[in-house]
Amino acid sequence: MLVYKINVLESLKEAGYTTTRLRKEKLLGENAIQYLREGRMVGSKALDNICRMLDMQPGNIIKYIDEK
Repeated sequence: MLVYKINVLESLKEAGYTTTRLRKEKLLGENAIQYLREGRMVGSKALDNICRMLDMQPGNIIKYIDEK
């Protein structure tokens, strides 16, 4: 199972990307923002945008946890 290592929305906010700005500039869709709030995984395009905005690699944002 993939989980977030960081609070993505908080990290984006610290980088100057408020949810209003994300919507207005169409950096992330409404579904992606809602998924982040719920802790659910976003799609690859949204993850790509998040990596670009935060200047991070996907491995800095998500990790795999075995669900045994």
